[in-house]
Amino acid sequence: MGKLKWIAGVLGWVAWGPIGALVGYVFGALLDSQIDITKRLTGNGEGRQDDSYRRPSGSRSYSANEQRNSFLVSLLVLSSAVIKADGRIHPAELNHVRNFIRQNFGETAVDEAMRILDGLNARQVNIYEVGGQIADNMNYSQRLQLFQYLTQIAQVDGDCSASEKSVLEAIAGAIRLSSSDAASILAMYFKEASTSSIDAAYAILEISRNASDDEVKVAYRRMAMKHHPDKVATLGPDVQKAAEEKFRKVQEAYETIKRQRGIH
Repeated sequence: MGKLKWIAGVLGWVAWGPIGALVGYVFGALLDSQIDITKRLTGNGEGRQDDSYRRPSGSRSYSANEQRNSFLVSLLVLSSAVIKADGRIHPAELNHVRNFIRQNFGETAVDEAMRILDGLNARQVNIYEVGGQIADNMNYSQRLQLFQYLTQIAQVDGDCSASEKSVLEAIAGAIRLSSSDAASILAMYFKEASTSSIDAAYAILEISRNASDDEVKVAYRRMAMKHHPDKVATLGPDVQKAAEEKFRKVQEAYETIKRQRGIH
């Protein structure tokens, strides 16, 4: 498998589902060995380590390596939906994905991953089918991190269109994020013309302006725990480092509200 090792480990996860069908269409050569790989991953217990987690249905555990690979494949498939949302493929968005792959999977994975993304960009991605598979196989903290990356892609060219935001909201629902969590992450990166920085801060903490000081403090602790980088430690140090950005934005939102209210 050579330089395809980064994707081979996830074929047991994507096999037979909508993600497997999409990736298989683009990278059909891998399908020849798909059944053998699936048996290897699911039949002999390889990779069932202490760092694995139990999928929601309780029928399958995934090793840290499988989790990283499933995260990458999910990112590629849903990135395609975001990139195409405004009817054009912006180089800055492609570069953002390329840099993520390079930083997390190495230079040898870049060409193959971008080839898959190019193929996906020529296809129609069913957000709801793909999102349902992701929700069934990826834990909630990892889905939050995935959504953050997708949100970053939409704003990397300096302008998030209404169509891009609509696609992001659809993705959030498809991967079963709560509406408040999706709105919180969107508020971290996009501010409506009519929205002040203080309003954005409240949105990030998922509370209203009418919240008491004690409720503000409770909300901060809850959000800091939800977005703590340790929640995605199994995805690797680079993804964990990227998660620090969400954590930092929660802290910044709290400091903004504290200054406005005079909380000490």
